[in-house]
Amino acid sequence: MAAKRTTFTEQARRTQLVEVTIDLVARHGYAGTSLQRIADAAGITKAAVIYHFASKNAVIKAAYDFVVAGVVEYVGARVEAAADPAGAVEAYLTGMIDYVAAHPAQARLLTETMIESGASEAAGNPDPSAKNAALVTLIKSAQRSGAYRKNLDPDWLATILGGAADGIAARFLTDDPAPDPAAATAELLALLRRGATTELR
Repeated sequence: MAAKRTTFTEQARRTQLVEVTIDLVARHGYAGTSLQRIADAAGITKAAVIYHFASKNAVIKAAYDFVVAGVVEYVGARVEAAADPAGAVEAYLTGMIDYVAAHPAQARLLTETMIESGASEAAGNPDPSAKNAALVTLIKSAQRSGAYRKNLDPDWLATILGGAADGIAARFLTDDPAPDPAAATAELLALLRRGATTELR
């Protein structure tokens, strides 16, 4: 039997619930976001929320997927516009930092789904080893092009850069006022350029 098609009105409601959930998780955390709180924020009943999402985990998963899709689209466009493989690595890092700076609530939701008990399951148990897969691929391409040193370890460099980007993102979520994304990016790219192009002795 063919799956029931979602009407425009239903899709609009689901989008509203996802946006409300992102905001609530950002302000109250994963544990502090309940179906009732989502319903109250959306101005509907809890039963109406359950009509669209069978559980809290289901709506958290939808919100997580929405945020990830936004990140992928934004960063992907930056990478595709890069002039060369080394530029693609830098575009990836710059895009990630800029996205977090512009969407702190979404970044907080991603953080909450990774650290809160049960939230990782709600987000589909994202594989930590796959987190930096795209960055590893970009680094290898830059290495093959000759832009990066031959004895560089792409997996470790991606882990280090990913950890640095996560640390910068954490500052955007905790510092008041938030740091300057351009300054954070400049420091990270300076480290990358020195470390990836200078042969180790």
